[in-house]
Amino acid sequence: MGTQNEGHEATTRVLEAQTHGWNHVLSLINSLSLKSAIELNIPDIIHKHGKPMPLSLLASSLQIHPSKAPNLRRLMRFLTHTGFFSLQKLPETSGPLEEDGYVLTDTSTLFLKDHPFTLTPFLLSMLDPLMMKPWDHFPTWLQNDDPTPFETANGKAFYDYAWHVPKLFNYFRDYMAGDSQLVSKVLVEQCRDVFKGCGSLVDVGGNTGTMTKALAEAFPEMECTVFDSPYVIGDMKGCGNLRFVKGDMFQAIPPADVILMKWILCDWDDERCLKILKNCKEAVTSKGKRGKLVIINEVVEDEKGDYESVETQLQFDLLLMAVLPGKERNEKEWAQLISSAGFSTYKIIPVLGLRSLVEVYP
Repeated sequence: MGTQNEGHEATTRVLEAQTHGWNHVLSLINSLSLKSAIELNIPDIIHKHGKPMPLSLLASSLQIHPSKAPNLRRLMRFLTHTGFFSLQKLPETSGPLEEDGYVLTDTSTLFLKDHPFTLTPFLLSMLDPLMMKPWDHFPTWLQNDDPTPFETANGKAFYDYAWHVPKLFNYFRDYMAGDSQLVSKVLVEQCRDVFKGCGSLVDVGGNTGTMTKALAEAFPEMECTVFDSPYVIGDMKGCGNLRFVKGDMFQAIPPADVILMKWILCDWDDERCLKILKNCKEAVTSKGKRGKLVIINEVVEDEKGDYESVETQLQFDLLLMAVLPGKERNEKEWAQLISSAGFSTYKIIPVLGLRSLVEVYP
């Protein structure tokens, strides 16, 4: 009997392992099916309808070929299972197969075209062939001395290549602008004390200045500067307490009471991060000042976070490995960098979901 039970348990473990393996192999279908829904404009159509939308009406709105309606049901079934849509009972049924209608969830709302925090540009950029290509070169990259799989695949570093591809540049610009709107909203609503009494702020790598503009409006007494490369800033001009300055963070950073960096340091290896951080320290201590550095980035939780959060952080880490010479860091790694750059103390404030606000003091 014992042998029989042991055999049954072993078989069960194999079947469970098979399911886990299948799920991992097929996980790309999650993002590809979502991409199909976005390209069909499904979230916006459901949103515009304003109430639970039955499949038949969704199919007619999408001009789905009659023979493909069952396939649309299968797509929506999957995206409902994964939490992008939800089913609600219709006020009046129009038949046995029309008892439910689709509505948006909090997640699918973030894929509306006009949502201020839209994730659509991020989705489209991640599935662009240029961004998918490096994943095919991981084995080769691990066996050569190229800096990144992106460079192995495309012959140039990401920042020397992708920013000059208009479609991809626009995806990243639009996504970063939407994300900065969300981050600035959190900063203004929950972290005002971080900027209390500060007379000046420099947003390093501030792109089009979405976050800096919000901070300039929230703190009119604070002089706010967007500091980025000449290519990014172009001919953008500031007004009032907002200005744009072109430069290179590896050379020098304009002095200020607060140096702000959102999703910058994770793009670079420790050596170049150290150079940036030393420039930050110089900027907040010049002319006898003792300002501070504010970093907005993931602090990998390792074993402390919930499974999904840690998985997403580790996914971002692999994305950085594929595309850039950077990485995500845990608290110990952040502490080592901060100390090596000559800063004395830091404080982690976990107020941004997967990311944290890290105050760093000289």
